[in-house]
Amino acid sequence: MTTRNKLTLGVDEAGRGPALGQMVLSAVVLDSSSASLLTRAGLADSKSYGSGKKGKLTRARLAKLVMKHAVFVSVQVVDVAEVDRRVHVSELNLLEREVADKMISAAPEVDRIVCDGERLFGGLKAKYPHLEAVNNGESAHASVAAASVVAKTRRDELFALMQLRYFGEFGEFAGGGYVNPATRRFLVSYADAKNNLPPEARRSWPYEYLKESLGDDFNAEIS
Repeated sequence: MTTRNKLTLGVDEAGRGPALGQMVLSAVVLDSSSASLLTRAGLADSKSYGSGKKGKLTRARLAKLVMKHAVFVSVQVVDVAEVDRRVHVSELNLLEREVADKMISAAPEVDRIVCDGERLFGGLKAKYPHLEAVNNGESAHASVAAASVVAKTRRDELFALMQLRYFGEFGEFAGGGYVNPATRRFLVSYADAKNNLPPEARRSWPYEYLKESLGDDFNAEIS
């Protein structure tokens, strides 16, 4: 008797916490055969590859394999202004659930849905009874690891474009836009030169270290 090749949809995000750049969510549907193939090819949580050049190249290679073998792939980029607007009213979790719901609704029918984040995506169980919201979802199914790799690869691409845009004036800055010395140096240099924050900076982040450059009365203008 032939066993049916079951479909699993995985959801994950990249870029929830940085001070610079967009947030990216992805949904990937894998059948059992593709899940096994990708796992043998080295598919794992995107963070496991590191943030250096080698890690980015590994993620990019695996993302191409996912695109080739997946039944369905959706990538949604949430711009900085929308992230700021929703953080301002304490709706970042709701925003992620809304984007996930949109991707799930567009996907083919599946046997199982696995989302990375128990508290984050648990609210979708009422609409999708076969949905599992779990922490460390990448270990629960390859489809979540695939979504993680695809989302992170897309965010890497977007961040590289931002780095290129500012390289001529401010030089190279690494760190993925998270609050670290490289990000702080770039933002201080930008603020000193422009008396403002770059459009890619999330206004919902505290910028205490920029008071000397921007002044105590600087208004980030979240709307």
